[in-house]
Amino acid sequence: MERQMADLSRIGDRDRLRPKVGDEPHWQRLRAGCYLGFRPSRKGGKGTWFARAYGEAGKYLRKPLGDYGALTGNEVFTQARKDAEAWAEQVESGGIRAEKVETVADACRSYLKEKPGLIAEGVFRRHVFDDPIANVRVDKLRRHHLAAWRKRLENAPALITRNKGGETRTKSRARSTVNRDMVPLRAALGRILVPGPPNTDAAWQEALKPLKGADKRRDIYLDRAERKRLLESVDDEAGPFLRSMCLLPLRPGTLAALKAADFDKRTSTLTIGKDKNGKPRQIAIPANIAEFLTQQTKGKLPAAPIFQRATGSAWNKDAWKLPVKEAVKKAKLPSGVSAYTLRHCVLTDLVNGGLPVLTVAQISGTSVAMIEKHYGHLVGSAAADALADLAL
Repeated sequence: MERQMADLSRIGDRDRLRPKVGDEPHWQRLRAGCYLGFRPSRKGGKGTWFARAYGEAGKYLRKPLGDYGALTGNEVFTQARKDAEAWAEQVESGGIRAEKVETVADACRSYLKEKPGLIAEGVFRRHVFDDPIANVRVDKLRRHHLAAWRKRLENAPALITRNKGGETRTKSRARSTVNRDMVPLRAALGRILVPGPPNTDAAWQEALKPLKGADKRRDIYLDRAERKRLLESVDDEAGPFLRSMCLLPLRPGTLAALKAADFDKRTSTLTIGKDKNGKPRQIAIPANIAEFLTQQTKGKLPAAPIFQRATGSAWNKDAWKLPVKEAVKKAKLPSGVSAYTLRHCVLTDLVNGGLPVLTVAQISGTSVAMIEKHYGHLVGSAAADALADLAL
């Protein structure tokens, strides 16, 4: 701790500061346990600001705040102080733990510790940890670093499948896939970095903006007769799993993760503990679906998957792809039909059936905005019919 600290609020005093050994910032105490730091640039730039706060573990935590390139004069100190105090409040409340985060890779690993998830872990493993972006220091991270990473992501081929001979088949990465793959990195960086001033190279977040119009409305819909034909065409091993997709508006990965203990046949409730939104929830199950789930959980240990493969393991994306594809071909359905098509069909039926959008969103584990975006046209049609019935 320095005995004499700089007055960073004075522009002239900041201009006279020189870089310290080890690039340690010059610190100013804002209040007990909360400090604002400034590191002068060695190349004549604006310099970088930092926050430091005393955490619950008895250690000081540090966060880079950027250079506030779009601000001038006293605006720089005012905004930096505001950001440092806001971050210190998070630290003091226990919202941020002591951890060493120096590089983008560190930020991603830290994010996984707080919010573990197969999707984020997969994106980081495939597109971050072995990429040049991984070694960039977060306090030096700029928009051009992430723009270059995004370009590499867009050009990376998407894996279709791997056959028994080991040959890998790929296709061009869809715009919607690019949007999804950017989400984990944006979240990991947003957890420790404040957004940079708009239209500057410090605005790292601008390089990760999602492409507009990439997520097109779902088009393939199977009526009940077609879904029945699909179930009749699938093999016995995948049959129960595929049937569950026709009964519940859940993501295939969510269904695959369900354990026997998640279904309570006494109360006919299903607990969804692992889903894309990360929030556990409980849904009531009607009698016919409860009977189906009772059959699937009969004789199974609490930790066993409700829907098992012949090996006793749970289903996953690589495992269900082939049975679904073969069943689609046998049933003579459109080649674009996938496991996610069935979720779309169930959601469509629920919305068409008049179930409130909020309820559909809560059951399916998605947002009202997503339901309105992809199924709002169905709500509009139902509203038109309802208005027509008001005629006297």
